[in-house]
Amino acid sequence: MNPKTPHSIPDLTSQIRRDIIRMVTAAKSGHVGGSLGSTDFLTVLFTEFLDQDPAQWRRDGQNMDMFFLSIGHISPLFYSLLARMGYFPVKELASFRNLGSRLQGHPSVENGLPGVHVASGSLGQGLSVACGAALSKRLTGDPHRVYVLMGDGESEEGQVWEAAMFAAHHKITNLTAITDWNGQQIDGPVNEIGGVGDLNAKWTAFGWRVLECDGHNPDDIRKAYRLAAEPGEKPVMILMHTNMGHGVDFMTGSHKWHGKAPSAEQEALALAQLKETLGDF
Repeated sequence: MNPKTPHSIPDLTSQIRRDIIRMVTAAKSGHVGGSLGSTDFLTVLFTEFLDQDPAQWRRDGQNMDMFFLSIGHISPLFYSLLARMGYFPVKELASFRNLGSRLQGHPSVENGLPGVHVASGSLGQGLSVACGAALSKRLTGDPHRVYVLMGDGESEEGQVWEAAMFAAHHKITNLTAITDWNGQQIDGPVNEIGGVGDLNAKWTAFGWRVLECDGHNPDDIRKAYRLAAEPGEKPVMILMHTNMGHGVDFMTGSHKWHGKAPSAEQEALALAQLKETLGDF
């Protein structure tokens, strides 16, 4: 497991949400909605379940759990979490989306940012990469798990379902996929755009073990991760029910905050709802 953080989950998630708002506002570009919505369950994963030591992190992922962010546009959350967990200095968050920064709008590997195994953000590809990584671990006898975070809007991509069939066919049981099931995408409600429908029924039909979870309830999240790690004969999909923009009242539940940067006034309103717990960057 990661070295024990001295901070509670509520303190971490409040500060991470502040980081997200401040990063995107300063850059005048970025994705706050999905980042805020996924904060709770991703923080629990990194602090309590991901067997990865920031000081010993390797891009090849040998002898450690691996995490892939398929929905690369929620990079503000990913970067804040990595920084707050000690993968790189917190002050570097101020360089988000700057020219030449290691913290680009979508995660990249060009400048060797710790915590990032592959470049991501071209939607639909992350599950395929995670399948390859998990198979590699199985072939080399590495007992660690592979995690990948996807979006429900992303699940309209055909490659997702090719990878789903592949994982089930090859019984990739050291793979845990997570879907942020917030019902929103850039153009509106998911079921009005592409109509992915009942994701539980779909993933079950594709041969996966499916768990559903309240993605904002730490106890429910912990239970889902524990169940996902139990021995079985199928890959596991955790469907996290979340609200886009969770934590900021005027952003919650609206697709309009998928990729919109707050104004200075909106930033102030948002930050007033989020306690500064660990110190702003």
